[in-house]
Amino acid sequence: MDLQTRKLNFIKDFLKLESEKAISHLEKLLQKETQNSSELKPMTMKEFQKRIDQSTEDSKNGKLTENSKLISEIEKWS
Repeated sequence: MDLQTRKLNFIKDFLKLESEKAISHLEKLLQKETQNSSELKPMTMKEFQKRIDQSTEDSKNGKLTENSKLISEIEKWS
């Protein structure tokens, strides 16, 4: 399903909502997401290279998180 279709389906489902609490929750989530997206800016090539170098060093020094540990940590977020 493409993004446009997903948006339209979301709007249809949203219009069916009767819960004030659910609508408030979705409004807050939308505000948070639009704030975050407006704060994003592309990094420079120099910043990009620096992050790659840092990641390589971290890997060499064993500063890694196993994916299973990361997944279990993410599950605790909600």
